[in-house]
Amino acid sequence: MTSGRLEAFSDGVLAIIITVMVLGLAVPTGTHWADLIHTSGLGLLTYLLSFVYIGIYWNNHHHLFQLRPPVSGGVLWANLHLLFWLSLYPFTTAWLTETRVAQVPTVVYGLNLMAAGVAYYVLQQVITRRPGGERLREAFGRNVKGVISPLLYLLGIGLAYVTPWLGLVPFVAVAVIWLVPDRRVERYLATHPAVTAAAIPDSDDDDPTP
Repeated sequence: MTSGRLEAFSDGVLAIIITVMVLGLAVPTGTHWADLIHTSGLGLLTYLLSFVYIGIYWNNHHHLFQLRPPVSGGVLWANLHLLFWLSLYPFTTAWLTETRVAQVPTVVYGLNLMAAGVAYYVLQQVITRRPGGERLREAFGRNVKGVISPLLYLLGIGLAYVTPWLGLVPFVAVAVIWLVPDRRVERYLATHPAVTAAAIPDSDDDDPTP
C-alpha cells in the first residue's frame, strides 16, 4: 500500500469525526444570544478544544507522511490504533459537555487525549524502525513537545480530582503549544529535496509485523 492511500483514509476518518462532533451540538431552543450561551455555550467550547486537537493530529499526520515512509502491515495497524482513539473524541467530548464538566468525564476526556498521544508516538516508532525510518528521526530530532504533553495530561487528570474545570487548563495548554507551527519537517525537506521525489522501496509491504 502507498502512503497516499493511508493518508486519504485517515483524512476521511478525521473529517467524519469532526462532522459527528458538530452534529452533537445542542441547538438553542430560543432566538436570543442568551439562549445560545445557555444551551450551546459549553458545547461550543468543548467542541472547539476537540476540533483543535483533531486539527493538530491531522497537521502532524500530514507532516509525518510527507517524509514518504514505507507502509507495512505494522504501520497500518499503528495508524488504525491512532484513529481508534481519535474516533472516541465525539463520545468523550459529548459526555464532558452534557455533565457540565463533571469529575469522571473530565478524567475520561484526559485519558482519551493521552491515549491518542501515545498512539501517535507508537505510530512514529513503528515507522522509524522500518527501512528509511532514519529520515524521520533526523527530521524531528529532539521532541520536546512530545515529552511535555503527557506530563500535562497527567497533571490535568490529577487536577480534575480537585476541581474538574481546573483539570481542563493543562489540556488547553497542550493544544496551545502544539498550535505553534512546527517547521522541522519543512526545514528537513528544504535541505533534502530528493525525499519528496520518491519513496524508499519496501519489498515486504504486506508484512503484518513492524
